[in-house]
Amino acid sequence: MVTQNKFSLLIGLTLLAITGINFPGISQNQSVDESIDTVNTVEQTHVVLRALDKITARITEIEIPIDSEHRFGTLAISAKYCRTRPPIEPPETFAYLVINDVKRDDSRDKVFEGWMVASSPALNALEHPIYDVWVINCKTLSPE
Repeated sequence: MVTQNKFSLLIGLTLLAITGINFPGISQNQSVDESIDTVNTVEQTHVVLRALDKITARITEIEIPIDSEHRFGTLAISAKYCRTRPPIEPPETFAYLVINDVKRDDSRDKVFEGWMVASSPALNALEHPIYDVWVINCKTLSPE
């Protein structure tokens, strides 16, 4: 049985492969669990997003620690995963986000869950009438 996280990871890797992003060390015979360990990327502690309020034309840069939530307007943005390639390889950043639209009665409608790729923001974008959100970068705040 494939869990939703593994399925989302599989979809994300498939989207990355479709866009022509090459991951050294991944053969087509490997499973997703085996291939994610061999991907030459650096795991980060924060995801950097840019958000646009289409009503006010305000653009905001947001840093969200992994496994925490940030509010932008009515959106509650949760960063689950963020990776970036090391500088010796072609630049690429990808993040797994969950974005909910919070209503006045504190109920939530999930408007986005999935992978966002910094080099292809239109590939898997948030579709919302008021807000746009896209990945800029990942960063770590600790020296390790």
